[in-house]
Amino acid sequence: MIFSVLIANYNNGRFFKDCYDSIISQNYKNWEVIILDDCSTDNSLELIKNTIGSDSRFKLFENKENSGVGVTKRKLIELATGSICGYLDPDDAIKPNALQSAVDILEKKKDVVLTYSRLVKCDENLQPLKNFKSAMQVPNGQKTFFNFPIQIAPFVAFRRDVYMKGEKMNPELKIAEDQDLYFKMYESGKVAFINQTDYLYRSHPGGISQNENKKKSYEYYGLAIWLAMKRRKLQSINGKGIPENYSNSQEIFDLLEYQNKISFRIQKKILLILQKLFG
Repeated sequence: MIFSVLIANYNNGRFFKDCYDSIISQNYKNWEVIILDDCSTDNSLELIKNTIGSDSRFKLFENKENSGVGVTKRKLIELATGSICGYLDPDDAIKPNALQSAVDILEKKKDVVLTYSRLVKCDENLQPLKNFKSAMQVPNGQKTFFNFPIQIAPFVAFRRDVYMKGEKMNPELKIAEDQDLYFKMYESGKVAFINQTDYLYRSHPGGISQNENKKKSYEYYGLAIWLAMKRRKLQSINGKGIPENYSNSQEIFDLLEYQNKISFRIQKKILLILQKLFG
């Protein structure tokens, strides 16, 4: 079972060595790395080429024009040859057992289409700062699940064949394209949480969700949720009507605010227990 590690790069070549080192240190050895550069304006291509050298497991491609992360990540899946895919940003890294843990579950549980674990936020030198504690198993098969608050987070692995049979990642999403993917995979089968920290998320000024794009990320996240609501043919949620047209993220988040309440969390815990007992 080949695991395709997918890397979308734009001006992050200076961090790539840490990313590279984490991949070649994986306990699971049957992998390939697909890198797609989105017309970087720095020396990323040179740095990446020098790092991967002649290692045939690394395949480097270039967009003909700057296309954005939605287009680039969608193309990466098409370029992959593995049966399992997982995104890794070039400025981040993964721990040695990240691939193996995902493969173990996907080989054993055929109805699981996506796995995810936990990340730790790091400083610019990739030194851990804070664990992301919200990651946990979510109930499966719920039309009202929208990863709100966020519980599915990197490291994420998914079945490529299942993705290719369904609706593809929205290329118009400049941010929150990962949420769009999670929603669509969630609609295709079960998701499974791996209770360990696998992903080292580097915080630095050039990060796509850490600079002036921070506010834009909420709008794209809200849009991804609204599109999922429409795709699932929902007319209302928790007694409130879903808008016919998307106007702003706050309108969508307000619809889901009940999912932050204690009563909802208790119901979710009960549902998780039942799903664990009866499958």
